[in-house]
Amino acid sequence: MRVGPTLDKIVADYPKDVRLVYKMHPLPMHKNAMPAAEAAMAANAQGKFGAMHEKLYANSSALSRDKYIELATALGLDMKRFTNDIDTEAYKKTIEAQTEEVMKVGASGTPACFINGRFLSGAQPYEAFKKIIDEELAKATK
Repeated sequence: MRVGPTLDKIVADYPKDVRLVYKMHPLPMHKNAMPAAEAAMAANAQGKFGAMHEKLYANSSALSRDKYIELATALGLDMKRFTNDIDTEAYKKTIEAQTEEVMKVGASGTPACFINGRFLSGAQPYEAFKKIIDEELAKATK
């Protein structure tokens, strides 16, 4: 994920001022996007979204049910729960609702970022985020 390091730096530089929220938006052109989103949400249910998210992106060229199970095992997840969640598509409706939500606000692709409602499309450089964050923080302190 090209924007990942930028988001990590933003969170590190603005620990008290920025909250990072992920919304699922698996693009239909990527055959593994929905199953990967399911795996991420199943990991989230066990408090491991960030770690699973990173592993999924690091392994994006080799995603499969077996790979999700391998990654979840490495993260120490409750495998009975995780496997049940992905096999029953436990989070499909949540993922679909989040996709609908982001589409309604104009995010048709990924990554799509919003800073206090201000839209940044694609993997923008750190400076683009910083400029908007600083402008929004300045407004908040007036």
